[in-house]
Amino acid sequence: MLRALLALLTLALWPTVARADDMRPGYLEVREIAPQRYAVNWKAPAKVRKVIPSFPPDCQSVSEPQRSFEAEALLTRWEIRCVRSLAGRSVVLSGLEGTPGDALLRYQSISGDVQAARLTPASASGTIAATPGRWQVARTYFATGVEHILMGYDHLLFVLCLVLLLSGVWRVAATVTAFTVAHSLTLVATTLEWVSLPRAPVEAAIALSIVFLAVEIVKRDPANPRLSERSPWIIAFLFGLLHGFGFAGALAEIGLPQSEMPTALLTFNLGVEAGQLLIVALAMGGLAIIRRMSAKVFRSAITGAAYIIGIVSSAWLIERIILA
Repeated sequence: MLRALLALLTLALWPTVARADDMRPGYLEVREIAPQRYAVNWKAPAKVRKVIPSFPPDCQSVSEPQRSFEAEALLTRWEIRCVRSLAGRSVVLSGLEGTPGDALLRYQSISGDVQAARLTPASASGTIAATPGRWQVARTYFATGVEHILMGYDHLLFVLCLVLLLSGVWRVAATVTAFTVAHSLTLVATTLEWVSLPRAPVEAAIALSIVFLAVEIVKRDPANPRLSERSPWIIAFLFGLLHGFGFAGALAEIGLPQSEMPTALLTFNLGVEAGQLLIVALAMGGLAIIRRMSAKVFRSAITGAAYIIGIVSSAWLIERIILA
């Protein structure tokens, strides 16, 4: 019965996981390459083709759009020239209202200053500030951090595995904190270009870390605790260093404002932490409700969740090794 239930749950969840790339936000980069001249890169999931960047009326294309596919996304590049600078003016993603996802607008001035803004179906217009303020940077990067942990299924499942593996609020909190400290260290070091690793092996290793925790949950024996149970913060810290490279890859896609780099790094990390705490709170609350219902159901739920996570992360691992 349990095996049949696992199969049904896996099949039910698989389409959501398989379509992860389609649900990722779009990415619009506008880079000033000369006064009033801009290079535009628009990256959207392959199935989202009706969303089009719109610029002020005085902006005209000066090159033919070059289209290509990259990692299951449609990438379009072209250049525009405007009569007036885009600083202080708005960019709109026409058609975003009819999509389920968000988009990220990244603007880089000719002086190298970078600013970013989230565009949503409810607010598809972004204003490029003449001088990006600290609060605007903080708000944007905090929201980006929260979104990355909630939409980054591999990081989300890793945190969920920690909750399933351990018991006790403080024990879970200490372990998640060790994970946070570790990935924050790697994120900062990578962003400041002190260290770097190729992205493909890192993504495969992140999937392997989730497989490892799923196996640990299934093999858990209260009479003979394994290292992951005796000293979970060590495992979380070591794997956290690895996951930090993944967070750095996401942050590299939007860049950092040179004038507000500390603010952007801090608020992105705070956003990731807020997302993690939300995951932990929801997971522990759900498990507490199930435990009160039945101890047998609780144990089956833990085992079933571990098998599902293990199957999905194993598929990720195989896919990432093949595509590396």
